[in-house]
Amino acid sequence: MLLAFWPGFALADQAFYPAKSGNSDAPVLTVYSSLDEPLARPMIRGFQEANPDVAVKYEDMLTGDIHDRIVRETDAGKKTADFAFSSAMDLQVKLSNDGYAQVSNLPMSAAWPKWANWRNTAYALTFEPAVFVYHKPSFAHEPVPSSRAEFVDYLKRKGNDVYGRIGTYDIERSGVGFLFMARDQEQFGDIWSVIGAMGAAGVKLYSTSSAILERVADGRFVLGYNILGSYAADWASRYPDVGIVLPKDYTVVMSRIGLVPQAAAEPELGRRYLTFFMSREGQTIMARELQIPAVSPEVAGENTANTLQELLGAQLRPVPVSPGLMVYLDQVKRARLIARWNEVLRAQ
Repeated sequence: MLLAFWPGFALADQAFYPAKSGNSDAPVLTVYSSLDEPLARPMIRGFQEANPDVAVKYEDMLTGDIHDRIVRETDAGKKTADFAFSSAMDLQVKLSNDGYAQVSNLPMSAAWPKWANWRNTAYALTFEPAVFVYHKPSFAHEPVPSSRAEFVDYLKRKGNDVYGRIGTYDIERSGVGFLFMARDQEQFGDIWSVIGAMGAAGVKLYSTSSAILERVADGRFVLGYNILGSYAADWASRYPDVGIVLPKDYTVVMSRIGLVPQAAAEPELGRRYLTFFMSREGQTIMARELQIPAVSPEVAGENTANTLQELLGAQLRPVPVSPGLMVYLDQVKRARLIARWNEVLRAQ
């Protein structure tokens, strides 16, 4: 892996995958992505097996940097990534809405779920619930909270015993944490009682899923709130003490969005990668090897939207890919939500 500095941007991690054909002059697909490069390898490998004539340059960066870099490169008249893949749903939709993404009419476009497709420009490619994670040994003699009301009750009863051992995202630093909090506010009228109970229990805030999951796995934390399910599933598969609960009152589901930027250097390569991502083969690789639930209606199995929806039905609340996502990009509304979050936490 190479580390490269780009003027005006944060450090991006780069990985280069030569074309499998061995052609050193093969066209290069450039990907900007917030998915950690080691996790992305099976998808890149699958794409190159289907497209041996294409090399891949994979740039792993933060979600905000993906948006800002595409905008700045485009506005400067330069070429940018051929494919952008990010968990910041709001920022990806903003790129599309502001004219920084191309229309991609693909074989799966018409069959893709309506909530997951914004005008054939921005596609939701994953189906990832926000879950409770817990340290199994800590609940050997205590039922695990399975709803927000039960979580509040648990914190009120056990708050002193578990003080400082609850974790969640810092919504000021975590884009997905902010998204989940914004959806909580829409879905649950009493959400501030949850935040207040966490504040009283000395909740610890982090910008990454792994920081929370690491502490749940080794028992420093007893419970993590609103953690991205794909990362939770990966940790649970490797650490037997990590348990997962999909809250039964409602479970917010977010998605990583893929698009082809308007100023892509090789837009047809970007569309080939997006087509593979949406294909039965690509979605199966994602579900089985990346451990990220697939959206495609063509893919069945345990780790898919089809199966989760059959099991949980209306409990699941997917975040639609639409301009509604941009509401909390309004700086006044964003600042207001963060201010109340901090006020409620501090009051405890």
